[in-house]
Amino acid sequence: MPNPAPEPATPRPAAHDAAPPFAPRFRAATADDVPALVALVTSAYRGESSRAGWTTEADLLDGQRIDPDVLLADIARADSRVVVVDGDDGRPLACAHVAIEDGCGYFGMFAVSPRLQGRGTGAALLAECERIARDEWRLPSMRMTVIDVRAALIAWYQRRGYRRTGIHMPFPYGDARFGIPRRDDLRFERLEKPLGASL
Repeated sequence: MPNPAPEPATPRPAAHDAAPPFAPRFRAATADDVPALVALVTSAYRGESSRAGWTTEADLLDGQRIDPDVLLADIARADSRVVVVDGDDGRPLACAHVAIEDGCGYFGMFAVSPRLQGRGTGAALLAECERIARDEWRLPSMRMTVIDVRAALIAWYQRRGYRRTGIHMPFPYGDARFGIPRRDDLRFERLEKPLGASL
C-alpha cells in the first residue's frame, strides 16, 4: 500500500521564521540513498524527536514510517521517482515519491527535516513533483492518500488545489511495515488535484 502523504508545516516561532529561505535543488534518489531516506522520514514522523517539527505522527502511530524494501522498490520500478533535496553536506533534507498509478500521478512519502521546515521547501518539493507528473509524464491529475483525522494536513493541501474525494481506504492494521497504530479509527482518504497537463 502506498505511504500516505504527511501533514505539512505550520509556522514556527518568529526567530526561526527570520532565517533565510532555503533554495532547494532536486535530484532522483538511488539505492544508495535508502538508509539516509529511512532516517529522514523517521525523524519527521516518529518518536519524540519528530515533535521538533510539524509533521509528527507520534500521537497516532509508533514503529516505522517507511519500509526500506518498499522504498527500494519505489526507486527501482518504472514510472516512479523518489525526489530528494540535499543539504550542503550532501545528506538528504527532504524527499517525496511521485509515480504513475491508474493513469494519474501519485504523491507520497513527503518528508522535510524538522530543522528545515517553514522555509518553503515542502511547497517547492510538492510543486516539483507536480511538474514531473504534468510536464514529463503528461498526466491529467495528482492523487494522494492522507489519514483523514488530520484536518490541518487536508486544509493545507486544499489551499494548494487538492480536493477531498470522499473515497476512503482502510489503514493496514496488523502490517507493521506501515507503523503501529495508537488508535483504532485510522483510515485514508484520497485527495486529488487536476494538473492541466500540456499536450
